[in-house]
Amino acid sequence: MLLNGHDPAALRRSAEHLAAGELLAMPTETVYGLGARADDDAAVAKIFAAKGRPSDHPLIVHVLDAADAEAFAAELPPVARRLMAAFWPGPLTVIVPRKPGVAAASAGGQDTIGLRCPAHPVARALMAEARQLGVLGIAAPSANRFGRVSPTRATHVEEEFEGRVWVLDGGDCEVGIESSIVDCSRAHPVLLRPGVLTPAEIEAAAGEPLRAPDAQAPRASGTLAAHYAPRAVVRLLAPAQLADALQKEPPAGLAVYSRTLSPPAGVLHRAMPGEAKAAAHELFAVLRALDAAGAQEIWIEAPPPDSGWDGVRDRLSRAAAAFTQLREDI
Repeated sequence: MLLNGHDPAALRRSAEHLAAGELLAMPTETVYGLGARADDDAAVAKIFAAKGRPSDHPLIVHVLDAADAEAFAAELPPVARRLMAAFWPGPLTVIVPRKPGVAAASAGGQDTIGLRCPAHPVARALMAEARQLGVLGIAAPSANRFGRVSPTRATHVEEEFEGRVWVLDGGDCEVGIESSIVDCSRAHPVLLRPGVLTPAEIEAAAGEPLRAPDAQAPRASGTLAAHYAPRAVVRLLAPAQLADALQKEPPAGLAVYSRTLSPPAGVLHRAMPGEAKAAAHELFAVLRALDAAGAQEIWIEAPPPDSGWDGVRDRLSRAAAAFTQLREDI
């Protein structure tokens, strides 16, 4: 069922649906999320079942503000508060110690929990309605089958779940890739997943350098080696590799998504924007469109090495991870 996110009656009905323990796909500025009330483990179990997602893979809890975050956090460390002050509402998730006895399923059983305050006006209107019904947080991973391409339009969600999930339509997502995730549960902040925020921006707000993940880092949403994959085989190629591959006979069903190179006539091609945020905005929609066009392989020109592209590079690397050997054979 598709609901108009700008209709007050639809927002109220959607909030009641969530409060009753049902699933609702909702827009955020990053991607559409498949939501359930975060404090109801039975409702959260429906997310894992619908996505085919392992129940120990934690979800992100979306809250309206820092006050509601305290309903789920045992504490909000100073570095987390600095990041929240700088980037909330916005595309940043902080991982903090979880309040005992609260949202265990949302946290994948860990004693930490990921919290985010979305900026999308429809998401915020929904959460304000839900708060009046006692829902202080919505657990919401991306609204797609586990491991597949995240949705950035309501129609993507409808196609993914074949109309079996209520979808609150808030238009196209502005950011287009998932939030940056920073672990604030230990002595120093650790970047677990890049997004559109650069490390320099996050470090400036944190007041200290970001550390790299280690073996003690908590599990976090969307950080598995293979993720964000379309149906087609994805091959991520440096510009020189792509140029060399394009000199050969193209395989049947080839599509190319490139920034500086064009394929021969007859090969399906989409031009990648030269600016990182524009590329992030369209990335998942492009992968879905190429799948829909019947592409069997998608060759993608690797993004530039500067940090502004880290989020796009991360998503493309994970999309291509299942096909590493195939990529090396080109």
